Amino acid sequence: MTDFQKMVYESMYIAEGLAAVISLIFYKRIKDQSWKYFVFYLIFIFLCESIGKWAGYLIDYNKQAFFNYFVIPVQFIFFYWLYAAKSFRRPKLFIILSLVYLLSFIPSELLFSSDKVMLSLNYTLGCLILMILVVMEYYKQINDSEILNFDKNRMFYINLGVTLFYIGTLPFWTFLELIRPYREIFNIYFAYFLISGILMYLLFSISFIWGKQSS
Repeated sequence: MTDFQKMVYESMYIAEGLAAVISLIFYKRIKDQSWKYFVFYLIFIFLCESIGKWAGYLIDYNKQAFFNYFVIPVQFIFFYWLYAAKSFRRPKLFIILSLVYLLSFIPSELLFSSDKVMLSLNYTLGCLILMILVVMEYYKQINDSEILNFDKNRMFYINLGVTLFYIGTLPFWTFLELIRPYREIFNIYFAYFLISGILMYLLFSISFIWGKQSS
């Protein structure tokens, strides 16, 4: 990584930690709500990123496998739950989407090498499913009678963050092997990946500070 990329990467790590800390500060207000699971999620992500950042100095492990087969699937499945089961109140949709995503590991393992930074097939499918949920959430918010109070809607900030990070970087991870030889394009998109990650976790933090949803 370039010096700029290293600096932004460290900033993204700090933003993840900040989101986890802020969610803990507001935990008492939401401990009786399903939003408490978002707190657990943010802590989980920060711990996983900490493992990815520091564990290599202590033990020999496969970092790519750790993220591809554990951390990233947990991220997608959590957001499927957050959108489908919680926001749309359609738990069956959550189960169906999660199964479709998990089943995509089968053709990915059979047809493609697992020795990659990112498993493009199931990551692409995971993002496409998430993109559909994001669009549905925008549609729901636009047609909500409380649209004028969007700044108090916790899902507004979460949805915007997910849009910038997961949807915005979808082409980068999908076509990573094709983009990699073109270093200028790669560096620009990788910088966007890191910056959008910072923005997403800042928006997650704001969702606890300004979001007023009671359910």
